[in-house]
Amino acid sequence: MWDGIDELARSIDLFLYHSRGYWASIMDCQAVYLYLRIILNLCLRTILICSKKLRMKSQPNTQTFIATDMVGPFRIQRLVVLCIILVLALAPSYLGSLTRALMVDAYVQVSSFVAATLLLFYGAERLFNFDIGSALKKSRGFQVPLAALLGATPGCGGAVVVVAAYSSGNVGFGAVVATLTATMGDAAFLLIAIRPEAAMVILPLSFTVGIVAGWLVDRFNKIDLTPDPSKHCGIAPVIGKVRWQDYGYVLLAIPGLAIGVTQLSGADIFAIYNSYLVFTVALTGTFLGIFIWATSPLKAMTNLADHPLTRMAEETSFISIWVIGAYLAYDYADAFAGLDLEAAFGSVGILLPLLGVLVGFIPGCGPQVLIATLYINGVVPFASLIGNAISNDGDALFPAIALNPRAAIVATGYSAIPALVVGYGFYFVAPNFMN
Repeated sequence: MWDGIDELARSIDLFLYHSRGYWASIMDCQAVYLYLRIILNLCLRTILICSKKLRMKSQPNTQTFIATDMVGPFRIQRLVVLCIILVLALAPSYLGSLTRALMVDAYVQVSSFVAATLLLFYGAERLFNFDIGSALKKSRGFQVPLAALLGATPGCGGAVVVVAAYSSGNVGFGAVVATLTATMGDAAFLLIAIRPEAAMVILPLSFTVGIVAGWLVDRFNKIDLTPDPSKHCGIAPVIGKVRWQDYGYVLLAIPGLAIGVTQLSGADIFAIYNSYLVFTVALTGTFLGIFIWATSPLKAMTNLADHPLTRMAEETSFISIWVIGAYLAYDYADAFAGLDLEAAFGSVGILLPLLGVLVGFIPGCGPQVLIATLYINGVVPFASLIGNAISNDGDALFPAIALNPRAAIVATGYSAIPALVVGYGFYFVAPNFMN
C-alpha cells in the first residue's frame, strides 16, 4: 500500500511540474499560484516522509493514537475535503479569485481571532494551573453567570470553552444556553471597532439575557440532554509534545491577527500591507490549518493534558474548516445563484427582527458579521441586530453540533425565545433606538 502512496505522490508532483505553464497562465495572480503550489508540494513531501516512517515502525502501539481511516498522515475523508478546497482555490477565472478572497477573509476575520482567544484561555489555564472546566463545575450557583460571561467575551473562544466543558460533563445544559445566548461571536469585534456605543449596549444586554435564559432552562427544562463524558474522552486522545505545525500556526496567527484588527478598523488592508503579504499569511495559515485538521487524530475538541499551542492549533483548525465552508457556501450562493440578503432585508418591515433571529440560526460568524455590517450601514434597525446577537451562536455551534447535535439544536431553539422577545420589544417600544 505504501509503495502505491509513494508512486501517487510522485505522479501528482510530476504532473504539477509539467503543467506549470498552463496553471500559471490561467491564474489571475501568478504569485498566489506559486504559494499554493508550494503548499501542495509540502503536503506531498509529508506523505512520502510519513509513509516511509510508518513502514519502518514495527510496533503500532508506539503512537499516541492510530486512526482507522488513515492514508499516510491523512484522514481519508478530510484529505478529500483538502483536495476539493485546493482545486477551488486553484480554479481559473472568477471562481478561483473569489475562493482565495473568501479564504483570506475567513482567516483574518475569524481564524486569527479564534486562535488568539483560545490561546489566551488555554495559556491562562496552563500558566496559573487553572482548569476553566473544573472551575465551572465547582462554581455551582455561579456556573450560569460565569458561562454567560465567557460567552459575552468578543469572539467565539469563550463559548467554545463552555461547550467543551459541557461535553466533558463539567457544566449543565443551562450553562450552554447561557453562553450561546450571550455570545455575539466575531461580529462583536466589528461592532466594537466601528460602533463602540452600540457594543456597550449589546454585550451587557446579551450577558444579562444569557444569565436569565440559563437559569430558566436549568429550572424548567425537562429534556434529558446529559452528555456522556466517556464519549468525550474517547474522542480526545493526548497528542503529546508540541509539533512543528503548532509553532507554525501561532507564528502565522500573529500577523494574521494584526491584519484582522486593521481590517476591523475600516482600513484597506491591501493599501496598508503589501497584497502579497496578506495573501501569503492568510493562505499559508489557512492551508496549514486544513493540514492540521486533515491529519488530526481528534474528532473535535482537545485533551486538557496537551500544550496550549497544540490545543489552540487543533481547535482553531477544526472551527476554521467549518467557517471556510460557510463562507464559500454563502458567497457562492450570492455570486452564482443570485442570493441578495441585503435586498431581502430592505423589502420588509416588521419582519426585520425575525429575519435577524433566523440568520442567527446559521452556524458560523460570517452571516452574523453581515448583519452587523448592515446595521452599521443603516440597512437594518437595532432591533434586528439585538435579535441576531442573542439568537446567533457563532462558531461555538460547530463543536456543539459535532459533539452533541441534539443539545445544540435544543439550545439554539431556546435562545430564539429571548431573541424574539427582546428584538420585537425594541422594535415596538423603541423603534429608533441607536439607529
